Amino acid sequence: MANLITIARLLLVFVVIALVYEGGVTTITICIPVIALIFAADGLDGYVARRRQSTSQFGSIFDIAGDRIVENALWIAFANLGLITVAAPLLVMTRGFIVDGIRSVSYAEGKTAFGKENMMRSDLTRWLTAGRFMRGLYGYAKALGFVFLTGLEGYRHRDASGTLLGDVYGSDIVRAIGWICVWGALALTVIRGLPVIVDASSLWSKPPQPSAEQHAP
Repeated sequence: MANLITIARLLLVFVVIALVYEGGVTTITICIPVIALIFAADGLDGYVARRRQSTSQFGSIFDIAGDRIVENALWIAFANLGLITVAAPLLVMTRGFIVDGIRSVSYAEGKTAFGKENMMRSDLTRWLTAGRFMRGLYGYAKALGFVFLTGLEGYRHRDASGTLLGDVYGSDIVRAIGWICVWGALALTVIRGLPVIVDASSLWSKPPQPSAEQHAP
């Protein structure tokens, strides 16, 4: 069930992106709460897995992979639409590849990205990457940032004037808060990624483990 929720989120985000590209102001306005729903369901799959006692390492990795696809797809789409600089998706993807590559080594040693057996080595780096507050702050910043960018694309349409979307995005305060969320999410992407790289420094000099074939007589 938890994996089905992740798959549903992936399908839904691609549908929303298509509608944002092809739809008018009304369609894009409807997409705004759908984007919010996609991110609200981010923690639902993990909650369902815990409630059904069906948590697994595959489910954890698949959940993270799903999150990566959702956010990368949105960053790329909004950069392609000209709402943000192309540096944003490049930054997010680079950070994701590096961090997930490091975590794959830790998974092999029985560590996890979050939870009690997380891979972080200090209280500070554990708080930055696995703490509930920082994870929540990052999640809300991303969700609000993507909601803002979705509406901003609708606001750019000629027929947005006189609509609810036009009235809301006509406010300087709304646009300022929206951009704070967008750039805050990008800043937190870096802030939460660097500790993973720093704490993985011990892995760089760690000698490779001999394979089973090397032990064979």
